[in-house]
Amino acid sequence: MRKTQFFLKKLGHSALHLLFWCGVLFFYSYLFAIGNSNFNDVLSFSLFLMPITIATTYVSIYKLIPEYFITKQYFRFILYSLYTLIISSYLVIVSIFFSLIYLSGFEYSEMNPATKNILLVLSGVYLVVFIVSAYKLLKLNLKQSKRTSELETKILEAQLKLKEQELNYLKMQIHPHFLFNTLNTMYGFALKKADDTPEMILKLSNLLDYLLYQVDKPLVPLMDEINHIKDYISLEQMRFNDTLDVNFRDEHCSQHIEIAPMLFLPFVENSFKHGTIVDGKLAIDMSFKCENNSIYFSIKNSHSKSASTTSGIGLENIKKRLELLYSNKYDLNIIENDTFFEVQLKLSLTNV
Repeated sequence: MRKTQFFLKKLGHSALHLLFWCGVLFFYSYLFAIGNSNFNDVLSFSLFLMPITIATTYVSIYKLIPEYFITKQYFRFILYSLYTLIISSYLVIVSIFFSLIYLSGFEYSEMNPATKNILLVLSGVYLVVFIVSAYKLLKLNLKQSKRTSELETKILEAQLKLKEQELNYLKMQIHPHFLFNTLNTMYGFALKKADDTPEMILKLSNLLDYLLYQVDKPLVPLMDEINHIKDYISLEQMRFNDTLDVNFRDEHCSQHIEIAPMLFLPFVENSFKHGTIVDGKLAIDMSFKCENNSIYFSIKNSHSKSASTTSGIGLENIKKRLELLYSNKYDLNIIENDTFFEVQLKLSLTNV
């Protein structure tokens, strides 16, 4: 089957070439018939020029252009083009002598008027060579452009796959960290046999549902993220009891706003994990504000300079995710002093 297709393709290619050269022969017959009514002489002269034209054209399009011009070997291209020009010009002059000797019987006055003009004959031959060479060059350029475009597409696809793999890797790091903190809290409640344990299990179930089934989506509603942050805060309030003071606000954030999942929760985890109890309280203040196609998020926790300032896995991962998902569309500021640690994030959205 493939051999048949190859044969048919070659046959069609050869037929196109044959048709083209028949057109060139017709062009020569018309050009050199100017001032001469003897069609047989004109046809004979045109037929004599055809091998010269064909050879010069094929040397140009199959040797000079692809091997030297396209590969930017310009010196060789110019040198071999000169050789081709000299040889082909010599053969054209020979064809004129053929017209003088064979067709006119050495009678200059009997020669075809068009063939007496060497410039006209050379112009006719090189016009064909130039047109075909220009077409070949254009075809090669288009082919090269297509290859370049395909290569760029493959590179882009590879980069996207790498980004996707990196994002998945970052998510895999976030999940154990998140579960570790939450299960530790539940373990403490189980040891105490507290009455709030069922409620805590329910909230943890909601968080696990979000973690397992929503986090792999490219986008989730912002309100889903906020609601799960509230569940997380409730779990931590059960653990901290009276030593936790949380102030939470969200303004103008509608259900239509969508973000990448697990985008803000790591900041919240970080505040609870690395926040410091000062004067008997771990104070955390967080807010969401949505306006002008942007989300403004801030979280601030009490902090002691003497305490460890390590930011943990979650915060480092979220910085990488922000760069991968919202490059040039976010502004992240981290402020730390002797009394508090604060994260301020502005996220610009295309559709809000």
